[in-house]
Amino acid sequence: MRLYDAKASLYATLLGALMYKTFGFTPSTKCWEPITGRGWRSNNLLTVLSETKQLDEQQPSKSKWEAQILLKLSSIIDPDLGRDIVSLGFIKDLQIDDDYQVSFDVELTTPASPLKEEFKIQCENLINSIEWTTGKANVTMTAADPSRIGANPDTPFGLSQVKAIIAVSSCKGGVGKSTTAVNLAYSLKKLGAEVGIFDADIYGPSLPTMVTPDSDAVEFVGRQIKTLERDGVKLMSFGYVNEGSAVMRGPMITQLLDQFLSLTFWGPLDYLILDMPPGTGDIQLTLSQKMNITAAVIVTTPQELSFVDVERGIQMFDSVNVPCVSVVENMAYLETDVEPKFDERIMSDALQFVLKEKGIDDTHLAEELVSVVKSSLQDSMKQDHNKLRIFGKGHKKRLSDQWGIEHTFSIPLMEKIAANGDSGTPFVMEYPNSEQAAIYKDLAGTVAREVVKVQYANNRNRPTIAYNSKNHLLEISIGNEDDKDTGTMPPADLRRECKCAACVEEFSGRQILKPEDILDSVIPASMNPTGNYALSVDWSDGHKSLYPYKQIRSLLKSTREARQPNL
Repeated sequence: MRLYDAKASLYATLLGALMYKTFGFTPSTKCWEPITGRGWRSNNLLTVLSETKQLDEQQPSKSKWEAQILLKLSSIIDPDLGRDIVSLGFIKDLQIDDDYQVSFDVELTTPASPLKEEFKIQCENLINSIEWTTGKANVTMTAADPSRIGANPDTPFGLSQVKAIIAVSSCKGGVGKSTTAVNLAYSLKKLGAEVGIFDADIYGPSLPTMVTPDSDAVEFVGRQIKTLERDGVKLMSFGYVNEGSAVMRGPMITQLLDQFLSLTFWGPLDYLILDMPPGTGDIQLTLSQKMNITAAVIVTTPQELSFVDVERGIQMFDSVNVPCVSVVENMAYLETDVEPKFDERIMSDALQFVLKEKGIDDTHLAEELVSVVKSSLQDSMKQDHNKLRIFGKGHKKRLSDQWGIEHTFSIPLMEKIAANGDSGTPFVMEYPNSEQAAIYKDLAGTVAREVVKVQYANNRNRPTIAYNSKNHLLEISIGNEDDKDTGTMPPADLRRECKCAACVEEFSGRQILKPEDILDSVIPASMNPTGNYALSVDWSDGHKSLYPYKQIRSLLKSTREARQPNL
């Protein structure tokens, strides 16, 4: 080897050592080739840099792997909060071992989240797609500890570690409110949450009949009453500590409830289900104010008269800033296993008689009509899964159109559900795999997600609607960061779209309000959110309207399209 060849070889060796020191690897020999009489040269400098980048992706340095993992995970968006799980702070205890196996915890806001399995699969797939990992990411789903939350200074000591209080309410008795409260609580427990039930009906406590505790001995922790338990759910009712119901005047009941709340120690809970006494009076309002209720579930039945009760319940909770997140239509239908029977001969004779009166004497035609009626009836029963709606079709569409409540659940009128209410064992515990238990599970998952929105995303994602008096326009911004609609609208356009009973006929949907009767000069005197999904507006013409946000968004899009010139 000539001297300059030796020097070139030495330079190549030194360059390799420098690259190893700088980038953490030695370039492969394929990147270099000998030059006769001249030493070594790079095949392609870009090849060297590309190899550096590839190896960096395959086995990053300790200072880089964490950022790469978090960047991958930031593509997972929480649909309820509208942000990625990294910026939300869900990723905890991120580690990587010497074999490049990645492990971390995903700490959700609630253990009852129905999204936890979906999040886990997404995390595993994203991390396993990184080339330098083992392909066996260890993802553990956890939830924030209720004992770590900061309590309101005015909260009674016994409730200081309760994350969320869910009121289950009805405006009249006998609609299955307590049955719903108990099965909701045990469904949340089955989703992994720590749950308690407080029976606030002093006049007629139902919990002792519906749930038999593991031990009925009342114990004390210091000066606090220790809750009873059944299958991991904490229980407390006036009926557990005092046989029978109370015979007292309203003010005395309020004082007794106040003492009961102050003396009961619940410990760390994700959810406390509050079985409210029926009605919308002083006791209900006092409970709503003193207990700092997070959200409410209204229980009703499908009758027309019950819709009025639902409205009263929503308005009561709205007056104390408690959002109504769901409505349960109890006894919505009767499940029938036997198809309806009718006498084909009698129907055929009746049809022949009618046909003869019309001048048609055709026995064969009458029999064909009987066959058509029978087939049509059988098809309709199959489409409705043999559900006999003895109290009517319910109010799902009206609740959505008028109040913006999308989450309504229909619970059947069923002997087993009623029997379990009297046996001391909740229905979802005895029949966990039934179709009805699945409905309660869906209700529990919905409540868990809506509570997250109330507690963590209420201010961030709530639509903003303001009146600009200078331009005489409503300025609107609706939607989350990834799907936001913004624009302006004349106030009169929104006023003309009111869907209340005075403006639209409830049964036919016929428009009562005439658009020309609304002056263009009308303005909103005040605007306030109602629950999570609607806006209440007091107009300058004396009318009060309620608009679901989805209706405002649809109207905003229509206004924007109308302004665009035809192409």
